[in-house]
Amino acid sequence: MGWFNRRPRADATPTKLDREATREDLAELEAFVASRRGVEFYLEPETTATDTTVVAIAHDGEWIRRRTGSPRAAGSVARKHAVPLYEAARTGYPERMRAWNRAHPERHAR
Repeated sequence: MGWFNRRPRADATPTKLDREATREDLAELEAFVASRRGVEFYLEPETTATDTTVVAIAHDGEWIRRRTGSPRAAGSVARKHAVPLYEAARTGYPERMRAWNRAHPERHAR
């Protein structure tokens, strides 16, 4: 058919997430909150490649990103630890995170 055919090909398979969120992911978020001060959560929506994630950012800009499985699970962890939860798509990330990334380039050398 032509270039603009919207019907999917019969042999096309849908994109599969790289992996689902696990209890370890949630435990790592909780450990980050417990070991640092001033932590805020930034919710990232599910994409075709990755499950719903949360970026936890401490007062000094140090951060981790972990899968949560759903916005509801992220909200549950945030409420349990009295951590603010923002939608990253609406608010963006704080400048302190970018400053921390510039100060720690070895973390992104992977």
